[in-house]
Amino acid sequence: MPTLIRKPTIIEPVGNKPKRIEEFVGRVNSDTQGVSVARMTSPEGWLEPGQRPEFDEYTLVLNGTLVVETEAGETLEVSAGEAIVTHAGEWIRYSTPNPGGAQYVAVCLPAFSPSTVHRDGE
Repeated sequence: MPTLIRKPTIIEPVGNKPKRIEEFVGRVNSDTQGVSVARMTSPEGWLEPGQRPEFDEYTLVLNGTLVVETEAGETLEVSAGEAIVTHAGEWIRYSTPNPGGAQYVAVCLPAFSPSTVHRDGE
């Protein structure tokens, strides 16, 4: 039988400014271990620590621009209507430096967990 998810759970964010994370599917909201689906709203100037997660992340930008830095020193700008895939074990850092910030959907396989994201300094 299908499971209807009527509302997300708000997850506490990490970074230099408040960001809204709404988990619809995942370990917290639906007790789903295999995948997480969250809507993110990041303000202008938001930056989080770099990370080397144990999960693949598929990100679709709905509006604004999400900036993704790589270990090789590459900076990728992902604009509204574009997506990016980051792979488990790769170092990355996300930010939304541009005016208006960004809103995007993140899908993580397996589901996001604070214990498997491995942020810099942890």
